[in-house]
Amino acid sequence: MPSTESLSAPRACPGPQPKPKAATLFRVPSGAVDTHAHVIGLPPDYPFVPSRSYTPPEATARDYLAMLDATGMTYGVLTQVSVHGTDNRLLVETLSANRKRLRGIAVIPLDCPERERAALKDAGVVGLRMNVLYAGGGVDFAQIESYAALCREMGWHLQFLLDARQLPELAPRLSKLPVPFLIDHMGHFPTTAEVEHEGFKTLLSLVRDGAWVRLSGAYRTSVEGPPYRDTIPFAKLLVEASPDRCVWGSDWPHVANWGVMMGVSDLLDLLADWVPDETLRNRILVDNPHKLFGF
Repeated sequence: MPSTESLSAPRACPGPQPKPKAATLFRVPSGAVDTHAHVIGLPPDYPFVPSRSYTPPEATARDYLAMLDATGMTYGVLTQVSVHGTDNRLLVETLSANRKRLRGIAVIPLDCPERERAALKDAGVVGLRMNVLYAGGGVDFAQIESYAALCREMGWHLQFLLDARQLPELAPRLSKLPVPFLIDHMGHFPTTAEVEHEGFKTLLSLVRDGAWVRLSGAYRTSVEGPPYRDTIPFAKLLVEASPDRCVWGSDWPHVANWGVMMGVSDLLDLLADWVPDETLRNRILVDNPHKLFGF
């Protein structure tokens, strides 16, 4: 009979497809940025937080850079993964070794010492993330204003991993933040809720008024599964709301995904469905992320 500890252990998740390929529906333009991915180390060198909601395999910087090369992406943005909590060592090591090609989004406590914040910025960190969906990297939304003030001091922006159904309540506070902010994974909004849901309508309103949004995570929000065509109306409405504040991310290595393991090429091909116009798509892949992430 399994022990109580094994019954409650975080569920292991698979790694990404081992041989990434280029998109088939369009050619990725020079200067394109994958704005969202993770590197993951293994214990004991890089401990996992006990409160995590999944257990991932290792995802190395070498494998990530190989994925960028195979898919034609020039630059990448690495976000601190929730299983490492506020231990940003692997993120900083990876950024420091690839200063021209990578930027980073960190997760830190509010009492993070000034010298550590300065080291993060020197390595290439350009923003902070607040994650309230996956245990480990989460911080309380009561601290939104405090984190925004910290970002303003550091010249950073703020990113939110949340469910857009929370936005009607949060929007008045978000709209007053003194720094740019981004909503991840199109609001992590299940397609079953439909585009008329008040949460998604609030997301559209925030984007029209100045928020950034990441076109990513289709496999997290789709109920139909591959090729995730039920996400198309949501993505198109977000692009229509503000084509100058949309960015794209692979979400490599696709942690906490126990369904079909798609490739980055599949997600890029989906972008062609989300944004059929080449000029507009290039803006989302190149111009917009260069502005937000400082490439």
